[in-house]
Amino acid sequence: MRNLKLVIEYDGTDFAGWQRQPLSASQGKKQRTIQDRIETALGMVLGGEVLIIGAGRTDAGVHAKGQVANFQTNADIELARLLYSLNGVLPADIKVRSIAEVPANFNARFDATRRTYRYFITTERSAILRRFTGYYSYDFDLKAMNRCAEMILGKHDFAAFSKVKAQTKTKVCTIHRARWYRRGATLLFEIAADRFLHSMVRLIAGTMIQIGNGELTVQDFKRVFDSQDVKQASPSAKASGLFLWHVDYDEKPAADTRHDSDE
Repeated sequence: MRNLKLVIEYDGTDFAGWQRQPLSASQGKKQRTIQDRIETALGMVLGGEVLIIGAGRTDAGVHAKGQVANFQTNADIELARLLYSLNGVLPADIKVRSIAEVPANFNARFDATRRTYRYFITTERSAILRRFTGYYSYDFDLKAMNRCAEMILGKHDFAAFSKVKAQTKTKVCTIHRARWYRRGATLLFEIAADRFLHSMVRLIAGTMIQIGNGELTVQDFKRVFDSQDVKQASPSAKASGLFLWHVDYDEKPAADTRHDSDE
């Protein structure tokens, strides 16, 4: 049995998120998800049912530059051929960037040591960028936003920035990096952590946006953070601006068992 690791990018605009969804009785059909489309494509190429495990369960409308997934197969197919065939049947808004053979016990979700997200904002309305940024027509105070970013560095309970019904035993996460940057009319928030809770990045970004536009103060952010009450947080930032950018692992694929797309 082979264990194969995929690095995937996708435009999440027209998807109901990463995770496969059950058949909807009201709609009479499955919702369009990234996991379902990749599993269907793998089944077509490999000739059988394939189940994949993703590193992060991105929400509806959220994108990925470096999502990671793995699956097991008995198929004896060259990685270069598999990559070419897979991208040939996937829809245009999903692309597998690389495939590597990894140890049998590798798990894309549970073996991840760090995940990095990026949130993009544009302060100028754009017909082209609207799918990949959150549009906010404010004059942002980045110094205030970065003072808030400094507060969340380290190990903390992030109950204030997690959906109430999130099913997790603990809401403690360790933030390795959190900072806002400005490039002309574009703002970028980069955050890296050992784990993230459901909607955590969008809730943090949404609250920091209200700090940056003057609706709230840095002291308000601290109050929200310390409250451990998600009802105190601001509305989530728009899904269109969020990307799962990179996932880190300690493992390294064996030599000569990786193939990258050069499309």
